[in-house]
Amino acid sequence: MNGLTGARRLARPVRLVLAHTLGSDIDGAWWPHTGSVAGELPELVETLHKTLGEVVDLRVNWASTEATLDFNSILSHSRSKTPAPRRPHRLMLVVGRTASAKLLVVPHMTTPALGAMVMRCAVGRPNSGSARDSQWCEAADTVIRAARADSSAWAIRA
Repeated sequence: MNGLTGARRLARPVRLVLAHTLGSDIDGAWWPHTGSVAGELPELVETLHKTLGEVVDLRVNWASTEATLDFNSILSHSRSKTPAPRRPHRLMLVVGRTASAKLLVVPHMTTPALGAMVMRCAVGRPNSGSARDSQWCEAADTVIRAARADSSAWAIRA
């Protein structure tokens, strides 16, 4: 305990977006800064507390031994028109006392441009529409469509 009161100021803000209305296949996205998801969970839970209430359950659709999907490879495969190898996207269901949210977990090593576009698409925000963003939009749209399909399949198995 450091004797300080009030919310902590984080050195690196939690990269999280949530839709205005929760309850879809994908309600938002979380983009951790490092590969240590467990190390960043306390800040995520703290950030979600206001929207979801006290977090009472957290579920993921992956095992700790599974490799992370590389979103950047999706971009390179979309340019070559060769289908990328298919692995499920990492999803996290965060259940609070008043609401729950299903989040797409964006791999920490995703390029800034693609990561930002995936975050926007996850909550249905439009892109800027510029021609230079089109490759990022196409890749982000591919990610979100596949993540929604994975989310639906996960809900059926759960």
